[in-house]
Amino acid sequence: MTSFHNSPTLANQKNTNNFPKRNQKSPPKRKKKKFTLSLKIVSILSFLSFLAIWEIITQMGFIPPLFLPAPSQVVVRGYQMLIDGELIGHIFSSSRRVIVGFLISALAAVPFGILLGSSKTLKAIFDPIISIIRPLPSMAWIPLSLLWLGIGEEQKYAIVFMGSFAPALLYTIDATRSVNPILIKAARNFGASNLTVMREVILPGSMPSIFAGLKVVLGLAWTTVISAELVAANEGLGFLIMNGKEYFMTDVIILGMAMISLTVIIIDIVLNWVEKKIIPWREET
Repeated sequence: MTSFHNSPTLANQKNTNNFPKRNQKSPPKRKKKKFTLSLKIVSILSFLSFLAIWEIITQMGFIPPLFLPAPSQVVVRGYQMLIDGELIGHIFSSSRRVIVGFLISALAAVPFGILLGSSKTLKAIFDPIISIIRPLPSMAWIPLSLLWLGIGEEQKYAIVFMGSFAPALLYTIDATRSVNPILIKAARNFGASNLTVMREVILPGSMPSIFAGLKVVLGLAWTTVISAELVAANEGLGFLIMNGKEYFMTDVIILGMAMISLTVIIIDIVLNWVEKKIIPWREET
């Protein structure tokens, strides 16, 4: 005689009731979203407080406008240049140079870095060359780039490429080598080919770290293009900053610096969106 208490159906129902329901997970997610929103509000208030203190100090005359203009003065200057169309031209020129040079360096460094990170032999072959190129600053390439390419746009792209390639390559190598070797051995034990291991194990495991490295390299790309525009250019944010220095227009210098930061933030947001589309399996922290 079968007892209802020992019935498999009832046992399964009791075990099923012990599992947490999907709705029970929503409160922690809502709390996390609220906490993230509160942190953003704190950041915005902190930035506005910084601007307010800056404005008060300069308006009260503690710092001469020649050394540090008020934020309102910078905004007025930016509005005037925006209406004239001059500011948009400088932003577009620098952004185009950064994006083109950065994309070329990423397209060259990422595949090459994955190969070097996956092969100790290839890494040993190219290590001496990388060690020579890696410590060279972008400014060191300006004389040669001017000699080889002149003062055209190709020279600016080359400067950004040379300043971005080595860091992007090193970040990619480290990201590839950080993939758990046990996963690679397990895939090969199951009969996976080298191409399958690369596609199914190494690439998914290294892509999050590669994207994190490329974000850092993007910031370095802006420093390299500004260096190039300070030397040989008639437009761009670097030229704007240098022109402001020549005519003692500190508000123009601050405006150029602010536009660099704002443009980097916008490009970084776009890069984060691309990262979510390419590697959706990455958990957000």
